[in-house]
Amino acid sequence: MDEKMRGTVEMTAAMAILGTIGWFVVMSGQPVLDVVFWRCAFGAATLLIVCAALGLLRGRLTLRVVGIAALGGAAIVVNWLLLFSSFSRASISIATAVYNTQPFMLVGFGALFFSERVTLTKLAWLGIAFAGMLLIIQTKPDAGYAGTDYFIGIVMALGAAFFWAVAAIITKKLAGTPPHLIALIQVCVGIVMLAPFANLSVLPTDAWSWSMLVTLGVVHTGLMYILMYGAIQKLPTYLQGSLSFIYPVVAILVDVIAFGHRLHPLQIVGAAAILIAAAGMNLGWSLWRSRTLTEGSVLPAQPRIQRQDS
Repeated sequence: MDEKMRGTVEMTAAMAILGTIGWFVVMSGQPVLDVVFWRCAFGAATLLIVCAALGLLRGRLTLRVVGIAALGGAAIVVNWLLLFSSFSRASISIATAVYNTQPFMLVGFGALFFSERVTLTKLAWLGIAFAGMLLIIQTKPDAGYAGTDYFIGIVMALGAAFFWAVAAIITKKLAGTPPHLIALIQVCVGIVMLAPFANLSVLPTDAWSWSMLVTLGVVHTGLMYILMYGAIQKLPTYLQGSLSFIYPVVAILVDVIAFGHRLHPLQIVGAAAILIAAAGMNLGWSLWRSRTLTEGSVLPAQPRIQRQDS
């Protein structure tokens, strides 16, 4: 199996695992704060073993690396708290669709803090995603998601996307640092942040809850990061971006199959609009037909989606 094929398999597996995270969060039956704490705890144990085995703990833990990674870790922990809390309010499907506005948060940060150019195409994709979100918000939810909680769930999913983008911007400062080590520092920060608030005096008493929590830490954190970072090292950016949309598709399927939550037609349109816009942003799709001048004549654009680097 060549490198590209291995990377494709690893990325597909990582995104499929990530797509099931909502089911494990809900089925654990634990408060969200406790779920995130135990995810960090079991994830840290897994990543510590991996980093030690790879020799990443020797000579790399400088004060600068730890400080920047810890700051990103704080943002990641808030991201998990908001996202997991949104599942019970807006449903896994809707929360995941709204959460995939992450690329637009990054574009905004790039324009504000790094003077990156925002093209007309990027603005168009942003407009499509915003229209999709309006369709989701204005559509009457199922009875189980009625009331103000539904809107709060959407706001939480947007907040989760915002803090993910914050973490991504911070992590850019750590170019060249092994990603497994960054992830280890981040989950350790989560343990320190949440330990004072987690309900450690009354632990789960059933094997089922513990199995959910261990799986969230070992599989959805440790194994998922290992697979994802391994794939990133092997795959071109466009393929990473395209495979990342396995995550929301799996999450929506899990929500339908496991919990019987059916999206309304306008919610389907809205979710599709957000996911397509996010794909267009990630993969650099152009919405405009290019026109090429050759010897004074105008040639029609090729009938296909073109890559746009800007």
